[in-house]
Amino acid sequence: MGDQFLFAIEVMINGLMAGVLYALVALGFVLIFKASGIFNYAQGVMALFAALTLVGIMEGQVPFSHLINAIFGTKIHHFGWEVPAILAILLTMMIMVFFAWAVNHFVMRHLVNQEPIILFMATIGLAYFLEGVGDLMWGSEIKTLDVGLPQGGSFWIEDMTAGLGSDNFFGFFIDKLDMVATVIAAILVVGLVVFAQYTKQGRAMRAVADDHQAALSVGISLNYIWVLVWSLAGFVALVAGIMWGAKSGVQFSLSLIALKALPVLMLGGFTSIPGAIVGGLIIGVGEKIFEFTVGAAIGGATENWFAYMLALLFLVFRPQGLFGEKIIERV
Repeated sequence: MGDQFLFAIEVMINGLMAGVLYALVALGFVLIFKASGIFNYAQGVMALFAALTLVGIMEGQVPFSHLINAIFGTKIHHFGWEVPAILAILLTMMIMVFFAWAVNHFVMRHLVNQEPIILFMATIGLAYFLEGVGDLMWGSEIKTLDVGLPQGGSFWIEDMTAGLGSDNFFGFFIDKLDMVATVIAAILVVGLVVFAQYTKQGRAMRAVADDHQAALSVGISLNYIWVLVWSLAGFVALVAGIMWGAKSGVQFSLSLIALKALPVLMLGGFTSIPGAIVGGLIIGVGEKIFEFTVGAAIGGATENWFAYMLALLFLVFRPQGLFGEKIIERV
């Protein structure tokens, strides 16, 4: 096989891996939207906050240490111990569940049956509030996240594929972290689809999304469902934060991954869990292949805008996405 063809296959495989990471973030959006009809602008910040909290707990950092030192003139930063990764992940998940309860108790339960734009604006405020709290709690410096996930390229895959091309082809470079993310995302998708389609709580989530008052009239607890779905979104945000944080470091630009999830949702559909995965894969592969084949001829950096141009085409010709439900409103 020709070297260029092999390079194209390598680019496509790495695009699939990147797409899975995009899809992890998009899953959080889909969960919230399916259960409440809310586009959760704060999902990217939730991934950032979860990653910051995980690193802070693992390193034994004192929460709000910068604020405490500024007020009282102290110089405390760490407790003097480190927490194992598994225990830190469990503690972070507990914090995300508490966050879900707080969102419902202080925000969402006061906005039942409000217009979608009001709920959307509430999530924008929540995003900026959570970003500010994360900065105060854990600081704004870039942090390294190491939970034991494999890093770097797979030498085994490189060695196994090195003989496919000429002497200028040294084998496929496939990142081991991306492969782990692919497996985890597949497990998450299967679990979430089964939960949404075949459990009592999943059916209740869909009922709440269709009509808040009708769901209340048949005995569905709106508070319980919203805490549940925000907890699930928090769990997805934690997984996405771990993957992205381990890949590129935990920094405040991590919240911007939510912007790349928007084209994913437009392609896959806002109401489809499998659609989030398919949309992520299309975006991941599309942007890598486009950069590989066309990018050099037009100046490069096409990965920054390709996904949004593709999403724009979908908005024009199929606004509900590949797997989304077509909604007809009678006026």
